[in-house]
Amino acid sequence: MDSTPPSDVPTGAEHRRGLFKAGDQVQLTDAKGRMSTITLQAGKQYHTHKGSFDHDELIGSPEGVVVKTSGGNEYLALRPLLSDFVLSMPRGAAVVYPKDAGQIVQMADIFPGARVVEAGVGSGALTCSLLRAVGDSGLVHSYERREEFAEIAAKNVRSFFGAEHPAWQLTIGDLAEKLADEEVDRVVLDMLAPWDCVDAVAEALVPGGVVCCYVATTTQLSRTVETLRSHGAFTEPQPWESMVRGWHVEGLAVRPDHRMIGHTGFLVTARRLADGVTPPVRRRRPSKGAYAADYLAEGATPADGTMPDPEFNEDGTVTSSVARRVLP
Repeated sequence: MDSTPPSDVPTGAEHRRGLFKAGDQVQLTDAKGRMSTITLQAGKQYHTHKGSFDHDELIGSPEGVVVKTSGGNEYLALRPLLSDFVLSMPRGAAVVYPKDAGQIVQMADIFPGARVVEAGVGSGALTCSLLRAVGDSGLVHSYERREEFAEIAAKNVRSFFGAEHPAWQLTIGDLAEKLADEEVDRVVLDMLAPWDCVDAVAEALVPGGVVCCYVATTTQLSRTVETLRSHGAFTEPQPWESMVRGWHVEGLAVRPDHRMIGHTGFLVTARRLADGVTPPVRRRRPSKGAYAADYLAEGATPADGTMPDPEFNEDGTVTSSVARRVLP
C-alpha cells in the first residue's frame, strides 16, 4: 500500500498522528518526569545508564505506549508537542517561549492564508508557530541579519515539520532595508530596535493589518510604544506581558507551584490605519512626569525627528508638544 500522504495533507501533519514510523520524533519520559527526544531509525538503539532498547520496538506502535530498557527502566513514549520541541531544539539565539508565541498568534490574529513578515527569526521557535497558523496557502517571510542564526532556524523548522515548508521564505538581511515592495497582512518584530522598522512596516502593512512587537526591557517597551504612537499610521499601541503559574493538585492539597514562568518579554500590538486618516485623540491624562525632561534627554526620544522641541513647566512636565498629542 502506498504510504505517501495525500497532497491535501498539511505540511508536517503526517508526522503528528498515527502509528510511530521511522523518521518520527519521540519524547521519552521516565518515572521522575525527565524527558529526552529521539528520532526513530530502523535498526538503531537508544542507550541509557540503565540499559537500552531498540527503536524497532516503537516503530509501528501507537502513541502513549511504555517501552522498557534492558535494565528494566520504563519510558512513556509520545510525540513532542510544539511547546516541547521549541524548548529542547538547538539554539542560536534565545527562543520566544510558548506562552508568548501563543499570544502572538492569537492577539496578532495570524489566520490561515495570511501574509506574515517576521523580523528576527532567531532559532525558529516563533516561525514554527506562525507557519502552523498560516498553513500551506499562506506566507511567512522571515528576515534575519545573522547568517548563523538563519542556518540554525532553517534546520529546526525542517526538523519539526519533517520537510521544507512551502509557505516559508527566509531572507538574510535587514527588514528595514529590504521590506519595500511587499504587501502584508501581519508583521511580527522580534528584534533589539523595532522602532527602526516602523516606517518600513507602515509602508508594507495593509490597512487594518496588525504589527506585533516582542521586546525584553521596559526601555525598549517605552520607545516602541512611543514610536508607534507618534508615527500617525497606527492605532493606539497595546502593551502587556503575561506570566504562567502551575498548580499542585492532590486531593484537597491544592496550591500554586513554588516556581512559575515569570517575565520573558513584553508584547505590543497596533493596527494600521488607512492612509490620510487621523485616529481619535486619546482622552486619558498622562501620568505626572511621564514626559519629563529626563525622558526627553538626548537619545531618549521615541524616534529621531518624530517629536518637536518640548516646552516645560517648572516641575519638568511637558506643557505642549507631547501633552497635546495625548490630551486634547
